[in-house]
Amino acid sequence: MGHVIGVDVGGTFTDAVLIGDDGVMVSSKTPSTPPDYGEGVRNAIDLLAEQRQMSSFDLLQATDYVAHGTTSSLNALVMGNVPEVGFITTKGHRDSIYIMNVEGRYLGRPQHELQDVIQQDKPKAIVPRHLAREVTERIDRAGAIIVKLDEDEARQIIREILATGVRAIAVSLLWSFRNPVHEHRLRELIKEEDPGVFVAISSEISPRIREFARNSTTIMSTQIGPGLDHYLSELESKLRNHGLKGSLLVMQSSGGSIAADKAAASAITTIGGVLTGGVVGCVNMAQKLGHRNVIATDVGGTTFLAGLIVDGEPVRASQTIVNQFPVNVPTLRVEAIGSGGGAIAWIDKGGNLRVGPKSAQAVPGPACYGAGGTEPTNTDANLILGILPETGLLGGLKSLRKDLAAEAIRTRIAEPLGMTVEQAAAAIHAVQNAQTGDLLRKIVVESGYDPREFVVYAFGGAGPAHCAAYSAEVGVTEVVVPLGAVASAFSAFGLAVSDVVLVQEHSDPMPAPFDPVRVEANFVELEEKVRKALAEQGLSLDRVELHRELDMRYGLQMGEVITPVSGGKLDTSILEASVEEFERRYAQLYGAGSGFREAGIFGITFRVRGVGVLEVSPKFDDLEASVSEDASDAIATRRPVCLDGTKGFVETPIYDHSLLRTGHVIHGPAVIEVPTTSVVIRDGMKGQIDRFGNLHIETKTNVVSLPTQKRAAQ
Repeated sequence: MGHVIGVDVGGTFTDAVLIGDDGVMVSSKTPSTPPDYGEGVRNAIDLLAEQRQMSSFDLLQATDYVAHGTTSSLNALVMGNVPEVGFITTKGHRDSIYIMNVEGRYLGRPQHELQDVIQQDKPKAIVPRHLAREVTERIDRAGAIIVKLDEDEARQIIREILATGVRAIAVSLLWSFRNPVHEHRLRELIKEEDPGVFVAISSEISPRIREFARNSTTIMSTQIGPGLDHYLSELESKLRNHGLKGSLLVMQSSGGSIAADKAAASAITTIGGVLTGGVVGCVNMAQKLGHRNVIATDVGGTTFLAGLIVDGEPVRASQTIVNQFPVNVPTLRVEAIGSGGGAIAWIDKGGNLRVGPKSAQAVPGPACYGAGGTEPTNTDANLILGILPETGLLGGLKSLRKDLAAEAIRTRIAEPLGMTVEQAAAAIHAVQNAQTGDLLRKIVVESGYDPREFVVYAFGGAGPAHCAAYSAEVGVTEVVVPLGAVASAFSAFGLAVSDVVLVQEHSDPMPAPFDPVRVEANFVELEEKVRKALAEQGLSLDRVELHRELDMRYGLQMGEVITPVSGGKLDTSILEASVEEFERRYAQLYGAGSGFREAGIFGITFRVRGVGVLEVSPKFDDLEASVSEDASDAIATRRPVCLDGTKGFVETPIYDHSLLRTGHVIHGPAVIEVPTTSVVIRDGMKGQIDRFGNLHIETKTNVVSLPTQKRAAQ
C-alpha cells in the first residue's frame, strides 16, 4: 500500500497525519483558512511533504487516498448559514415541520432551559412556509398506493418553487419508506423542469418511520448538499492538479469514510464526521494498549469533544440533534461543547464567569496570537498561568504575546470581578476544567456506566493541558496522552486509519416474537444495497464486513435501543436471543427492572452497517528504554506555573518531550512541552512513558460514588 493521509479541518487549526508506505507516521498542524478551508488542507500536506523530504506533488502521487474530515457542514447548519430550499410533502402534512411533533420545545435543550418553561420556544422554521408545498398523493402504511400522484399539480408546484430562485428541493412523502415510487417520480419531474437542481428524497436519506424526523433530516441534507458538493469538487480538483492520483474520502458520523463524489448525495451523514475521527483513532490505540473501556476526549481550538468506547467498540446512536431538530443519522455517540482553547471567557448578567461556547476561532484567534483578537480565551489564560511557553506554539512558528493576553483578561474579566490578572486566569482555567468534567460525567453516566471503570485518552491542541484535571473531576484514575508523532493531530490519525463505512436502513415495525422469514428478508435486501454501494466507491478493499442491527422498544414507549442481530440464516431462537439482548441493554441504560415486557416488544428499524476494510498499518516504534525512572535529564528549564488557584505560582520543571524515554517517571507538578501542545501533570499525580512514547498519568481523585443507572421514562 502507498501513503495514506488524514486531514482534520477544525475551526481554528487544520491537522494532518501521514502514514507512509513504510508505516512511519508524521503529523502537521497549521491555522485553518476560512472561508477557503482547502488552502489550509494544502498547507498541512505541504508540511507533511517537508518532513518526508519530498515535494508535495511526489507525495500526493504516491498517496492511495486522502481521508478528510470537516466541520463546515455542521457549522453551516448550527449557525444557519445555509441557502433556502424547497420542500414537497403529502397533502395535509406540510405543517408537521412547524408543529414539530411537540418536540421542538425540548429537543437538544440543557436541563436548566427545560425547567424554564416560560422562556421555552420553538426554533426558527427550518423552511419558510411559502417554500413548503403539498402535493396530492397517498401511500398507506403497507406501501399500497391509495391516491395516485397528481403529476400536473406536481409540475405546477415545482415551477412555482423554482421561480423563487431556489436551487435545491427536498421531497418527503408519507410512508415513502414503505414504497418510494412517488418520491422517485417527483425527482424525475423536478429534473425535467431543471436538470441542475439539487434533489434529496427521504426514502434514500432517511427511510424511517415518524415523519417529522424524516422530514427534518431530508431538509437539512438538502440544505448542505450543494455547498458540500462544491467544496469537495474544488478541493479534489486542486489536489489532483497538485499530483493526487488516489481517492479523496470524506469522514462520516458513522465512524467511516465515503468517496467524496458520493458524499453530497447523503450530505447529512458527514455532519459529525470530524468529531468521530478521534474516537476511531482511540479504538486503534486501545487495541495496542489493551484498554477495553475508554473515554475519548479532544480539546481543540473551538470545541471539547467526548466519545465512549465500551468493551473495545465505540458507543453508537441512531439519531442526533441539530438546532432542536432531530437528524436520523447512524453515528458514533460524540458529545460536544464550545469549550476549546479558543473558547472566550465572559461575564454573564449575574456577574458569573463563563467560558464559551463562543470561540475566537482561527480568525482573529486568541488575543495572545496578535492577530487582532481582543477577547480573553482559555489559551490566553494558559499562557498567563505559565502552562504555555512564551516562546510560542508549533515549535516557535506561532508566536504568543503575553502582554496582549494579560490586557484582554484584565479589561474583560479581572477588573470587573475585582481580581488580579493571574487570579482571573486561574479562574478561567478552573471553569474550563469543571465544565469539561461535567460533560464527561453526563456522557458516561447517561450511557449507564461508571467513569471509574474507564481510561481517558486526551488529545487535541489543548487536551493534554487540561486532561488530568477533568479526568480527576469524574473519578478516572488513568489518563493516556499520545505523545508520539500524532500528539495533537490525533483526530487526523483516526481519519487516516478509518475504514469505509456505509449504512443502509429502513423501518418495518413488527411485534415480537419476530417472523424469521420477514426479518431475514429485510436484512438480505439491505445487505445487497450495502455491497452494491461499497463496490461503487472505487476503492480496493481488503474485505467487507456486514453488521446487522435492529432498533427495538417496549410498547407504549418511544425510545429505541440499537440491538445487534446475528448474521446468516435466522431462526426463532436467534431472534429471541436478540430480544433478550435488547432487554439487557435497556436495563443497562435505565436501571435493572425498568423494562416491562408485558407491554410488548417491537422491532422498528432494520439497519446494516457495511465496513469496507482498508488495511493501514501505522508503525508504533518501540521507544528507547531509559536507564532508570529518573527523568531529570529531560528537564529543559523551570518557570513559575499556576496549576491550582489556591496555591498560586510554583516553580515547576518543564520537560522536553523529545528527551523522554520508555520508563521515565515524572512527578507533578510538571509541564511537558511538545511542539504542538503542553501536557500538565498536577501536584500529587504521576506520569510514566510507555514503550510507544505515550504518557500515562495516574490521577489523584476525591470523587464520591456516582450513580450508574437512570430511572426509565414513565
